[in-house]
Amino acid sequence: MLSKIELGKSGEEIAVAFLKRKGCRIIAQNYKCLFGEIDIIARFRKTLIFAEVKTRHPSHFGLPQEAVDKRKQRQIARTALYYLTAQQLLKSPARFDVLSILINPDGLKEIEWLKDAFSLPERYSY
Repeated sequence: MLSKIELGKSGEEIAVAFLKRKGCRIIAQNYKCLFGEIDIIARFRKTLIFAEVKTRHPSHFGLPQEAVDKRKQRQIARTALYYLTAQQLLKSPARFDVLSILINPDGLKEIEWLKDAFSLPERYSY
């Protein structure tokens, strides 16, 4: 059984490969700033994607995406806003996605891509 850190890294590698197969260009992985971290920043056509990856074994209770609660959403939104400001991309289309990955004991991986999983409040600032 993988440790929590190993499971998370494995999930992110799976998510990156999955997004590439779907036509996304990966811009950054594990982007960090003073507001937090974003697992994957990607571009699909003209849209920037800020993706949170949650990986679980089926033995854990609940679905992986349920771990992206309101507090986590706010942290990701603040980090994304900082990134957009720093890169002068505030007018670019962007969205928040969640990649939910279940790794079964037999090694089978179930991936669910939740596009536009949550949104940035209109009057939001960091």
